[in-house]
Amino acid sequence: MRIAIALGGNALLRRGEPLSAENQRGNVRLACTQIAKVAAGNQLVIAHGNGPQVGLLALQGAAYKDVASYPLDVLGAETEGMIGYMIEQELGNLLPLEVPFATLLTQVEVDAADPAFAAPSKPIGPVYTRADAERLAAEKGWSIAADGEHFRRVVASPRPKRIFELRPLSWLLEKGCVVICAGGGGIPVRYDAEGKLEGVEAVIDKDLCSALLARQLECDLLVIATDVDGVYLDWGTPDKRAIAQARPDDLDALDFAAGSMGPKVQAACEFARQTGKPAVIGSLADIEAIVAGSAGTRVDLGAAALTYR
Repeated sequence: MRIAIALGGNALLRRGEPLSAENQRGNVRLACTQIAKVAAGNQLVIAHGNGPQVGLLALQGAAYKDVASYPLDVLGAETEGMIGYMIEQELGNLLPLEVPFATLLTQVEVDAADPAFAAPSKPIGPVYTRADAERLAAEKGWSIAADGEHFRRVVASPRPKRIFELRPLSWLLEKGCVVICAGGGGIPVRYDAEGKLEGVEAVIDKDLCSALLARQLECDLLVIATDVDGVYLDWGTPDKRAIAQARPDDLDALDFAAGSMGPKVQAACEFARQTGKPAVIGSLADIEAIVAGSAGTRVDLGAAALTYR
């Protein structure tokens, strides 16, 4: 079975943890311990988040005043390499020596006319006071938005249209390679007026890109791994209910937070609708049961009416 696994940011950094190499390495090791359990007999393609890592690189770049900070597409490429290296090494320590690995820098096309560019909404980097945020916005041409009592830079989050490295990804999977790609939603690029590719100051949603990746690679299953065991209704209340299975149309009628579960549900529904194959949202700790069909929230065109656990 060909399985796409989208690792949430919690697989790389726990909430509130310092962004040290040691902490990231330890969390990657825990994630790979789970992924290794479903490697035998399956083809694996692994995507991952990179938000905190990009934010850290941006801060480090801003501290060096002699050179302008690198743009987001370059920072995204740098973090794809770093995180892919850690996953390759930790998963390689768990799987048989003959299993090959590859991390592929992944360019993802976005539409220059995407309405997201007119309404930047994705927060990145550190928090600032209003005065500092307004000064930086004026100096650098940033968009800023309130984040609680503070302010942060916000950038566009356009939809992914096309994954450029699709053919080499397919070749690697066909040869039995475990592939790490599309980190942070991939490196956003678009064509300029002369038909040349250029990087974009934007962030693509990781789950939507993972759904596109899984569809274009003809995966049999999309696993969206997060830090909860499934999708809940009335989350945070005594009446919360975990959804066991649902059809995309069932989930369309429900309301999920745009900043957390919403994109995961949208990605799962898109993959199920476009392929007729299931997507599951759940905890990485349950991945064996997820692949076996007995854990997580399963989104499937062939599911019975919405049911709860």
